Amino acid sequence: MARSAPAISTFTAGEISPRLEGRVTIEKYREGLSNLTNMIVQPHGGVTRRPGTEYLGEVKDSSDVTRLIPFEFKTSDTYALEFGDQYMRVFRNGLQVLTDSEKNVSGITKANPGVFTSSSHGLTNGDEVYLYNTGGGMTELVARNYLIANSTANTFTLTDLFGNAINTTGFTTYTGSGVSVDKLFEVATPYTSAQINDVRFAQSADVMYLVHPSHAVRTLSRTDHNAWTFATPVINENDTPTLTSSDNYPSVVTFFEQRLVFAATNNNPQTLWFSKSADYLNFHTGTSDNDALIYTIASNKVNAIRYLSATRILNIGTSGGEYVLTTTNGGPVTPTQTVIRKYSNYGCIDSEVVQVADVTLFAQRGARKVREFRYIGEVDVAGYAAPDITILSEHLTEGGIKEFAYQQEPESIIWARRTDGTLLGLTYRREEEIVAWHKHIIGGAFGGGQAKVESIVTLPTDSGEDELYMIVKRTINGVTKQYVEVMKTFGFGSDTTAAFFVDSGLVYSGSATTTLSGLYHLEGEELSILANGATHADKTVSGGGVTLDFSATTGAVGFGYTSEMQTLRLESGSQDGTSQGKPKRIHDITVRFHETVGAEVGSDSASADRIFFRDSSMNMDEAVPLFTGDKEIEFEGGFVEGDRIYVRQSQPLPMTVLALYPRMNTFDL
Repeated sequence: MARSAPAISTFTAGEISPRLEGRVTIEKYREGLSNLTNMIVQPHGGVTRRPGTEYLGEVKDSSDVTRLIPFEFKTSDTYALEFGDQYMRVFRNGLQVLTDSEKNVSGITKANPGVFTSSSHGLTNGDEVYLYNTGGGMTELVARNYLIANSTANTFTLTDLFGNAINTTGFTTYTGSGVSVDKLFEVATPYTSAQINDVRFAQSADVMYLVHPSHAVRTLSRTDHNAWTFATPVINENDTPTLTSSDNYPSVVTFFEQRLVFAATNNNPQTLWFSKSADYLNFHTGTSDNDALIYTIASNKVNAIRYLSATRILNIGTSGGEYVLTTTNGGPVTPTQTVIRKYSNYGCIDSEVVQVADVTLFAQRGARKVREFRYIGEVDVAGYAAPDITILSEHLTEGGIKEFAYQQEPESIIWARRTDGTLLGLTYRREEEIVAWHKHIIGGAFGGGQAKVESIVTLPTDSGEDELYMIVKRTINGVTKQYVEVMKTFGFGSDTTAAFFVDSGLVYSGSATTTLSGLYHLEGEELSILANGATHADKTVSGGGVTLDFSATTGAVGFGYTSEMQTLRLESGSQDGTSQGKPKRIHDITVRFHETVGAEVGSDSASADRIFFRDSSMNMDEAVPLFTGDKEIEFEGGFVEGDRIYVRQSQPLPMTVLALYPRMNTFDL
């Protein structure tokens, strides 16, 4: 019988494929996990629980396809644009943008439904409005969104976002002032719900260029938070094929070396158009260095261009291979010096790609493999390669990748939306050789399964952390809902009072209260609660709120979710070689935590026991201090074949695992 105490001190391979369960001798096996759900691999080696998501608002039509597009004016002023069926709405810094044309309400009846009087309000049935209540009665109409119904020239009624009429019979009497309504800002677009996921875009300052093969090029200009304009720009051309004729509208766009670049029309799928230098709408071709140029890729097959990725070179991805645009003299692109070379033959899906430094990551044709197109040496000697970075975790992309988003800060994570609505994460630090995949199940449910992520984008901030926005589809109170949500920041402070580990949640901070309100979007749902930094019994939302068992000055409430990790079969050696295939018994284990409260540890999910972080000196309704250090746990049971270590956090509290140190015996047969 051999005794051993292996050190599992890094998890930088992430969740790896079951197909690698036998390759115990490779380094990635020792750094990998068999399960990593709702946890993120840190570049330093540990794994930490992902933050929860905060509810921002419902999309206009939850029954239809909706998409987010990022717009960055400056890092302190960023926008998530909600595109649906021929409309666009705006989220600015996490808030829905209004028209800023408030309508005063002079009267509200106490009736079912209550009738609102507002002279010449201009609102129509179905308009979504935000209601301000600064006093004067009817305080039950707290700040929230409603839909207009029964509109006349001077009156209207309201419904909630589930379509239920607002009954004001039991509300306090309105005095005639204090309530006003403002409509959500919205602008018309040419794109239908069937087309929005094929819209591509490129931004320069306050102007975004949008392309779709069924529509002429559009510009989207911003002059204020609630002042956005779509226009069809005049493109100056003197050569064929033109960009302004039917079936010759571009489907791909980017900027490269001060030129606006279009590509891939229905009639010319392998052609690129480069504008004049610093004159984005001028496509007059010629032989001068700054003239526009048109270039058609020569290949044996018709390989439609599917993406353009501008780093120090222009990477061109097609359905049949990967190309690089260079020049014959090593200088900038000109009409007479441009050349396009092919470097690989993988092909890609019709989707946007991710740029990390000078690397382009794309989903290979078939949507299962993710490849990194990167420079590996001198162009004429080694050139570029596109290795598969899902080879160790191929099981996670089963079903296909639909969309990417890159969150540079704080941990350099590439997010990927899977076809089934699962959110995948990839901690990517090529300079440290860290390529670690993890999967994330957003809280709540849709139909009989998990909640589905429908769209993802990232936006930079001045806080040091980029923000991940998403649209999540769930069944709420029996109705299909799609909500725009943002993942909260990783840094929540020095204690748990500001921790946020719930999904589609809201945060409270203020005077002591026993009621957390504003939860109308989760009516009828059972939610997880953190109050004063301490766990609270789950509660079901009724009337838009939950009643606490004790008063609190801080709180976070939303769908709970479970974060878990499990090792592969441990390889610790034995007296006659490997420990694989031999009965083993883990006596106890030391888990090294960082800023953690609450965890369960065992050999699997069924045997996991809770670790206690609270002692008898702490009040039950007070936050437990964050713990950094070692916790020792005894394992029960005898010798088993499958020796694994399982760690779980299901409370709305933080958990970071730095290392696992089991002590075990291996029985030599």
